[in-house]
Amino acid sequence: MANKAVLTPWEVSGKIDYDNLVEKFGTKPLNHGDLDRMRDHSGRFHFMLRRGVFYSHRDLDKILDHHDRGGKFSLYTGRGPSGPVHLGHLIPWIFTKHLQDTYGSKLLFQFTDDEKMLLKEDLDETITSHWVHENALDLMALGFDPDNTEFIVNMRHASKLFPIALKVAKKITGSTMRAVFGFNDQSNLGMMFFPSMQAAPCFLESERAGEPVPCLIPAGIDQDPYWRLTRDIARKLGYPKPAQIHGRMLPGLTGTAKMSSSQPETAIYMTDVPELVEKKIEYANVPEDRANCPLFQFHYFLLTESDEEVEWIRDACTSNRRSCLECKIELAEDVNRFLKAHRRRKKLIGKSVETMLE
Repeated sequence: MANKAVLTPWEVSGKIDYDNLVEKFGTKPLNHGDLDRMRDHSGRFHFMLRRGVFYSHRDLDKILDHHDRGGKFSLYTGRGPSGPVHLGHLIPWIFTKHLQDTYGSKLLFQFTDDEKMLLKEDLDETITSHWVHENALDLMALGFDPDNTEFIVNMRHASKLFPIALKVAKKITGSTMRAVFGFNDQSNLGMMFFPSMQAAPCFLESERAGEPVPCLIPAGIDQDPYWRLTRDIARKLGYPKPAQIHGRMLPGLTGTAKMSSSQPETAIYMTDVPELVEKKIEYANVPEDRANCPLFQFHYFLLTESDEEVEWIRDACTSNRRSCLECKIELAEDVNRFLKAHRRRKKLIGKSVETMLE
């Protein structure tokens, strides 16, 4: 039972069967038709699509149909600002950047500082404000268009969301919240209202335009319960159902199902110095089944876009042509090179992000 899978918006552990989640959650696997259309739209086949890092969806086909008819749609994703960003957070962000580049879509990026303060006793607005600023820099360092990206910090910008959140909350019962999120009599009242705030950006562009504007949410499949709930009430409020494209989660260094901020030993943070990166990778868990090595997943999910190079790394590992020590040394070099380039871009952005956060 120790390896029993747990998957909620707040906790991921055990061995996750991603194909089973498609059936359990009632989503659809990305098919060749979906992938071909996205490749045609962008002019290239993004490596996260080629490799099935993003693999499941709800109504993506309708979003693509809308685009083909000349329509616009918004993108929506976000972050709970309770600490530094790690490499796992970048997976959906990098893919979202690809979608913004391809479709020219406006990105609404929500900082759920309210949720983090409701969940963690030691957090206050001073702490979350610091991490909002730092996390925003990390996002923009990936190359998002500042003129087509809007930050929504819940504590600062509640007035943008609250009228919509109130409509959403009016359509959701306590029994539904308990069924979807597992809330109970010990759950605080704020957390029971928070999903309404999380739903609001799905409908914000429709409110502003005075007409339906579809929304596409790229995110890890662990976040799907929020969007199932949001889709259930969208039509009742006269909004289009938000569409999703679901990603797999970058495993942690210790072999956990997901790199997690709550388990720092599993994660490589954007703030980690080279020596710490080397140490974390040196002590990373390498299973006997090398085909499932978490270190290889860093190349597969993020660091190595070339399929030929990824397959060479996989083959060299599984055939014992390269030792674990050699793999670890090379991975540490690749990660530190990636982090160094990211920090350089982050420094160039500097204070310009402050205007975006006002």
